[in-house]
Amino acid sequence: MSPDGLGGYATLSDPQLHPDGVQIAFVVSRMDLEQDRYERRIWLWDGATARQFTHGPADTRPRWSPDGTRLALLRASGEPGKPAQLAVMAASGGEAAVITSLGLGVTEAEWSPDGSRLGVIATEWLEPDLSDEERKRRPRRLRDAGYRFDNLGWLHDRRRNVYLVDPAGGDPVPLTTGDHRDAGVTWRPDGAAVGFISARHERRYVEPGSQAWEVGVGGGEPRALVGRGSWGEMSYRPDGVVHLVGDPDPWGYPRVSGVWRLEPSGPVRLAAALDRNFTPPSGVFPSGPQWLGDGRFRSALEDRGTVRIVEVGTDGAWSDVADGERVITGMTTRSDGSAMALTATTGTDPGELVWWENGVETVLTEVNAGFRSGAGLIAAEHFIVEHDGVDLDAWVLLPPGADRVPLLLNIHGGPATQYGFGFFDEFQIYAGAGFGVLACNPRGSSGRGTDFVRVPVGRWTEERPPDLEDILAVVDAALARFPRLDPDRMGIMGGSYGGFMTGRILPVDHRWKSAVPERGLYSFGSFMGTSDIGYSFPRNYLGTGERRDWTAMWAASPLAMADRITTPCLLVHSEEDFRCPIEQAEQFYSVLLQQGVEAEMLRFPGSSHELSRSGKPKYRRERFEAIVDWHRRHLAVTT
Repeated sequence: MSPDGLGGYATLSDPQLHPDGVQIAFVVSRMDLEQDRYERRIWLWDGATARQFTHGPADTRPRWSPDGTRLALLRASGEPGKPAQLAVMAASGGEAAVITSLGLGVTEAEWSPDGSRLGVIATEWLEPDLSDEERKRRPRRLRDAGYRFDNLGWLHDRRRNVYLVDPAGGDPVPLTTGDHRDAGVTWRPDGAAVGFISARHERRYVEPGSQAWEVGVGGGEPRALVGRGSWGEMSYRPDGVVHLVGDPDPWGYPRVSGVWRLEPSGPVRLAAALDRNFTPPSGVFPSGPQWLGDGRFRSALEDRGTVRIVEVGTDGAWSDVADGERVITGMTTRSDGSAMALTATTGTDPGELVWWENGVETVLTEVNAGFRSGAGLIAAEHFIVEHDGVDLDAWVLLPPGADRVPLLLNIHGGPATQYGFGFFDEFQIYAGAGFGVLACNPRGSSGRGTDFVRVPVGRWTEERPPDLEDILAVVDAALARFPRLDPDRMGIMGGSYGGFMTGRILPVDHRWKSAVPERGLYSFGSFMGTSDIGYSFPRNYLGTGERRDWTAMWAASPLAMADRITTPCLLVHSEEDFRCPIEQAEQFYSVLLQQGVEAEMLRFPGSSHELSRSGKPKYRRERFEAIVDWHRRHLAVTT
C-alpha cells in the first residue's frame, strides 16, 4: 500500500438494526483525494443486498424511528463552515428533509420512545445576532480556561445544549440552557425525561469531573443523578434504571472505564472482574451498553489488541459473545439477543458488515473487496515478549522478500490506548515502502486492566521509566527473533505520547539513525498552561498530587534531556493542535537546531491533533510522503 492508496478503501461504522430485526443502516466513509474531502453516506442492508441509501456527501449517524417508518440522520454539505444538521427521511427511501438550522450544527440525535420527537445535542453562538463579519473581526475575550478544545476549535463564544425537535420540522425547543457543553443525550424509557452527561460545577475548566443529569421534557432545571466522576456514557435499562460508563473518581485517570448501575446508595460496578475498558479509546459506534429486553446488555470491550463483544447480566455475570483477533468497531443487537450486526476490521481488512446470529457469523458486504485484493496488504505477525515479569504484546510487518530491511519502530499515543489486530493504514504504508514495522503495547497501554495502565504514573521523572524499558525490550526481542530486521538501520517514530516517548528514548539510546516525533508533549511546564488538558494530564501522570510541581514537570520533559540527542529528527505538528500545542514542537525544534542536530519541521496549517486520523486527505497523503522520504534518506531504503 502506498500513500496514494488512502482513497482506495472505505471505513464502515455505526450499524443500526431496523425494528424489523433484518434491515441495517450503516455509514460508509471514504477519502476523496482529488476533492480533498471525506465522502460519508448511509448504506442499507435490506436483507438480501447492500446498497447506498443516501447521497451525501456527508451523511452520518443513522437512527431508525421506533416504528421503523423513518430514518433520522445528520447531514452536512461538506463545505467548510457549514455544520451538520438533523434530517429525516422515509424508511422506504427518497430524499431526506433537513429539519434544523441550528447555528453551529447538531452532533447527536435520538428518537423518543414513541417516535414523536428527537432529543438532540446542538451548538449555538452565545451571541447569535452578531454578523459573521463582526464575529471574525472581534478580538477574543476569554473568561475561563476552557476556551478551546482540540478538534472543536475555539469554544469561548458558544454553548452546547439539549433540544427537542419535531421530526416534521419547526423550531427546536431548548431543554437546557446556559454556557455548558452537554453531550450523550439518551431517553428515559417512559419518554418523560432525557438524560445527558455534562460538567456543570464552577471549576469545570480547571478541575475534571462530569455528572449524569436528567431533565423533564416539559422543561425545568436539570437534576444531577450522581456526583462528579469520570463519566462518559449514560443509558437507561428498559425498566428505567440508570447505568453509567466511566469511573466515580474525577481524578482517577488513567484507569479502565467500567459499567456502573446507579443505586440509591451510589454507583455499583458490574462485571468488575473483567477489568477492561467498556469505552475503547479507538471508538465504537454506537458506544455504551446495548440493552436486551430482559435487562441484560451487550457492549464492546477492549482486550489485548482486540475489541470484542461481551454480554453482562443484571447480576454482573458476563460471557463472551463475539471475539477473535480483530477489532469490532460497531455493534447493534436485536432485543432478544438472537442476532447482531457488527462492523469489524482485521490487520488486512479495513472492514465489512457482519451478521451474527446465535453464534454463527456471515459477512454481508464486499465494500472493500477490491482494495483487499489489489493493495498488496501485509499481514502482521503477533508475538509476545516477556520483560520484567510481564508479557507484552507486539507485532511486526515485514515486506515481501528475503533481504534485510530497516526496522521502523512505531509508538502509539495515549499512553492509555492500544495497538492491535485492526486495520491501520500507517503500518501498511510503511511496510509497503520497504520498512520492517515494529509496534507494541508497553505498560501504560489500555486493554490490560487498571494495574497495567497505571504503571507509568509517578515514574516519568526517572531517566528510564518502565514503559520506556518495555519498548526497548521489545526492540531487542524483535531483532533476535526476526533476522531480516537490520540493527544498523533503525528508525523511531510516534504521535502524541508516541512523540513524547520518542523524545525520551533518543537521549538514552543512540542506535537510532532516523526519528519522526509527531504532535508530541516535549515540555510539561508550558503544556500545563497551553494544552486543553493541561490542568489534569500532568497531575494524573506525574503522580505528585500537586498542580504545579515544576521539578517533576521538568524532569519528565524530553526538552530537559534534548542536549543528548544526536539522531536526525523530522518534527511533524499541526498548527491548530490544542492537545499538544505547536509551541511544544517549536521549542524542541529550536533546541535541536541550536545544538547542531539535523532537524526539519513539517507544519500543517488549520489542522488539529487528529490530523493523521481525520485530517484533510491531501494533508494525510503529504504527511505519509514526507515521513517515508525522511526515513528512506536516513535508513538507506531502496525499493
